[in-house]
Amino acid sequence: MPERLLSWLDRVEKGLCIIAFVLLVAIIFADVMSREFTGAGLYWATQSGVWANVLIVMAGFGLASSEGAHLRPRFADSWLPANWAGAIETAQHVIMSLFCLAATALAAGVVFGSWQLGEVSLDLFVPIWPVQSLLPLALFAAAFRHGIFALVPRTRPAETGALV
Repeated sequence: MPERLLSWLDRVEKGLCIIAFVLLVAIIFADVMSREFTGAGLYWATQSGVWANVLIVMAGFGLASSEGAHLRPRFADSWLPANWAGAIETAQHVIMSLFCLAATALAAGVVFGSWQLGEVSLDLFVPIWPVQSLLPLALFAAAFRHGIFALVPRTRPAETGALV
């Protein structure tokens, strides 16, 4: 069951990354074409491109964790006995999950404040809270993922992108 949940979360994040990347490319292409043919860019392109990039980064954050491709310094790995590795890895996932939960709460507070204040994008004149909500959603997904990694060791990915 946890494997199915993690697989579903991976598919959602990959789909969001692909959609956002295609949108980003289309926005940049449309802006360049507009500049070439009319001499002026699209007023909405910069802000929309930034928002598409935010979606890529937030979904990519979870994908890096799910693939074990996040950067992690390894210089201290030999400081503790090798037979502690399993407990240390569990502790890492618990700490990461708790950190992401705390960051989720902070990010949700920012989103709620933006919603209450009715903040809008200066370029597009649309509310910014829907885009801001990507941050607490991505952080919560990471907290969920690392919580499962802590509770169900068989679901943990092998590390592939460690910083040596």
